[in-house]
Amino acid sequence: MRAPTSSQHVRACFWLVAATVLWGVSFPLTKAILAKQQLMLPGSPTPFFAALLAVVRFGIAGIVVILVAARSLRQLTGCEIRQGLGLAFFGGIGILLQIDGLAYTSASVSAFLTQFYCLLIPIWVICRTRALPTFAVVVSSILVLAGAAILADVRWGDFRVGRGEAETLLAAMFFAGQILWLERPEFAANRTSHFTLVMFFGTSLLATPIALYYAPSLKVWVTAYSDISLLILLLGLVVFCTLGSYGLMNAWQKHITATEAGLIYCVEPVAAFGFALFLPQWLSVLAAINYPNERITSNLLIGGSFILAANVLIQIEAARRARRVFRSIESQRV
Repeated sequence: MRAPTSSQHVRACFWLVAATVLWGVSFPLTKAILAKQQLMLPGSPTPFFAALLAVVRFGIAGIVVILVAARSLRQLTGCEIRQGLGLAFFGGIGILLQIDGLAYTSASVSAFLTQFYCLLIPIWVICRTRALPTFAVVVSSILVLAGAAILADVRWGDFRVGRGEAETLLAAMFFAGQILWLERPEFAANRTSHFTLVMFFGTSLLATPIALYYAPSLKVWVTAYSDISLLILLLGLVVFCTLGSYGLMNAWQKHITATEAGLIYCVEPVAAFGFALFLPQWLSVLAAINYPNERITSNLLIGGSFILAANVLIQIEAARRARRVFRSIESQRV
């Protein structure tokens, strides 16, 4: 007889990895959208494009959820609204801080510092439970940070904690908050479609003032998506990287610990690098932009191996923990 939650745990890990892979697709899609818009509207500030993309992306995703879950929305509860608003707050502010931080630091440093949420989550768990993390959690966290540093090719001699670095670290704190908020016990009975709807519209509304502030004029809101290629790219971003990824995250993360989830999500840069090996050239043809493919490097292979090893280690630890629980239950029955 298997442990009562072992099969569910395995499925949860599988679907969260799938969600992370879908997030990896968002990087080349987003970069292609921004590159095309900068060609169409030269001189417009990049924060406008980034904020507008968040407004449109999450707004459309929210409309789709309304259409799918229309029959049950009358049963939307206050607890579901609270969970969705919390996710929108943590995730939305995290994204905006990360975007603004990119203007003051390199993309490689940003990618590395963002992964610090995998270290912040165990620290929070220690403070909350007053119990030290297991050896597997400590080693996995170190492996993830080392892998992220190798992937990002961080130049330690040039590393400085300025505005960009500080904002990115703050963004990592909000991303950790989003993961921890999702696992709160009082939200266990909430319907995924309901709080996901609130999360999508909340994130869109949060980004709206930023887009309005940086917009050269209201006309550019329409012009920015007036090309058919942009609509196709936006469709992929909404379907796969928003509805798909966040839907899977919101539905399955509650079946594992936040620490495990944080480490699984660190597969994202590996997936992003993988898609960047071939997608940019395809997107360049579609959108008529110059976006070359990435190349396989030793950093990709070594850094990716570190992150994957961290996830294997934490899952071995989870399997051992499940077996101990199962043996305890069996001994009590005897």
